[in-house]
Amino acid sequence: MSEQEPGIPGQTGAAAEPPPPPPADAPTTVMATPAAAPPPTAPVVPAATTTGGGGNRNVLILSALILVAVILAAAFVISQAGSPDASPAPSAVAPTSAPSAVTPTAAPATPAPATPAPTPTPNACAPENLATVAAGSLTIGADNPAYPPYFEISDSATPPWELGDPTNGKGFESAVAYAVADRLGFAADKVAWTVVPFNNSYAPGPKSFDFFITQVSATPERAQTVDLSDGYYFVNQAVVAPKDSPIASVTSTADLAPFKFGAQVGTTSYQTIIDTIKPTQEPSVFDTNDAAIEALKNGQIDALVVDLPTAFYVTAVQFDSGVIVGQFPAPPEGEHFSLVLAKDSPLTVCVNQALAAMTADGTLDGITKTWLSDKANAPVFTP
Repeated sequence: MSEQEPGIPGQTGAAAEPPPPPPADAPTTVMATPAAAPPPTAPVVPAATTTGGGGNRNVLILSALILVAVILAAAFVISQAGSPDASPAPSAVAPTSAPSAVTPTAAPATPAPATPAPTPTPNACAPENLATVAAGSLTIGADNPAYPPYFEISDSATPPWELGDPTNGKGFESAVAYAVADRLGFAADKVAWTVVPFNNSYAPGPKSFDFFITQVSATPERAQTVDLSDGYYFVNQAVVAPKDSPIASVTSTADLAPFKFGAQVGTTSYQTIIDTIKPTQEPSVFDTNDAAIEALKNGQIDALVVDLPTAFYVTAVQFDSGVIVGQFPAPPEGEHFSLVLAKDSPLTVCVNQALAAMTADGTLDGITKTWLSDKANAPVFTP
């Protein structure tokens, strides 16, 4: 009979063995480990201690929650970036310029229109554009009598001219006048002459001539009432006296003072008596040189003052017993004859252009030599 070993009550036979290991597929207690650390906003789900297939399900749920949280966060960021209402960061926005400071956008390039050829400027000095006293012709004024050598005597005088005849083109000033007319585009048959007393030529008011020519010296006083052209002849004043008179031997200006002088009214000859000779006797004034010459012949005056070319004519033709006592030195600014035109005449610039052209090409010098070549020399008074 076998002996029974002490053991677990209720068991008989062999001694109690340790319990066998559980089958390989038997459920075990598992601690779930998260696949990745969730973002701060994702809820933390504690691992559940389960047995069997429930542990795997918990892991899947946790992973899904994490994925959903990541997707939602990404969607939020994307929606904020693309929203039209989203306020951009201040540093990323360029300041908006005020409308007035915006540089205008250049207009689209379009083909430039063809530039028209410039319209030629009309020649203001062409004869058809000159505003003359009589349309189509040039009217020239001169004093009457018209004295040589400025206006030569014709074989048959043209009325109403006395002594010299301006219309024949002979004599210094007649030749100058026709040359100026030609430069302005007027042929000789388009030139008309009119009588104008010397003093009236530069008096204020309308003019009956386009220009006047009779030894008018340019002065500031005359220039206030008329236009005076550039000079066409520079001249000195001279003294004419009887050959046998005491004044005929005078050689200085100072020694002229005691004598009685005369000159045509309104002339620079008369002004020379006042400003240069400064006589002790009151000078006489005459309406014309003819009247002054008669006074000289009759002994009413001791001497006559005229411009030098006129002095040569007076002693050669009008008063053959007279002599040129002497001439005065030219003033510093010079004395010259000018053509007279109405104040602010549109012809003035054209007349000056004509005179300039005549000077440049030698025409004026040729006229001067032809008619005044022997009128250049006379004794010059000392102070």
